[in-house]
Amino acid sequence: MKINKKKFIYLISPLKIRKSFYSDLIKVFKTNKVSFFQLRLKKESLKQKVIIGKKIKRICKNYNVKFLINDDVFLTKKLNADGCHLGQKDMNVSDARKIIGNKIIGVTCHNSIKLAKDALLKKADYLAFGAFNLSKTKKVKYKASINILKKAKKITNKPIVVIGGINSDNYRKLLLNKANFLAISGYIWKNKKKRPIEAINKII
Repeated sequence: MKINKKKFIYLISPLKIRKSFYSDLIKVFKTNKVSFFQLRLKKESLKQKVIIGKKIKRICKNYNVKFLINDDVFLTKKLNADGCHLGQKDMNVSDARKIIGNKIIGVTCHNSIKLAKDALLKKADYLAFGAFNLSKTKKVKYKASINILKKAKKITNKPIVVIGGINSDNYRKLLLNKANFLAISGYIWKNKKKRPIEAINKII
């Protein structure tokens, strides 16, 4: 996985896709700051996920953004997405590989180097740690610190994704401590003061 220092944002979808979402997504991608886009829909039917996924996949392709699916290896295969992200309660990496082959697989490691080592043994492509801040998107069960980033960097050269309440006020500290990608969702899609394009432009 190549790391482009300018494209350090790992953008996660809102839980509900509205009509205005697609035009907002194009504007956000045009900033050339996004490397990954993760589709994270919990409540939609499979049929709706496929319809939405196909549209987003086309947009991702146009802007050279890797298209990932949250949790669902079978949807990843069905959409021929670039990869998937697995939580600790999802399918393990080895079984996922049998289904989607050499696609990108990232793993949630919360705040645990033990989980990170396990994911690396199973040949995960990137490790995700968090939450680094309070999040509007998910309840924070695990709190991660800058220290976990430093420890992770000592054991692997694989990309590190950081997650949890990241916004224009707190993102710099994570990049300065060598996080490769910032997973952002609520700050872009649920921002009451700024439209998505205004929000992303605050992250330089």
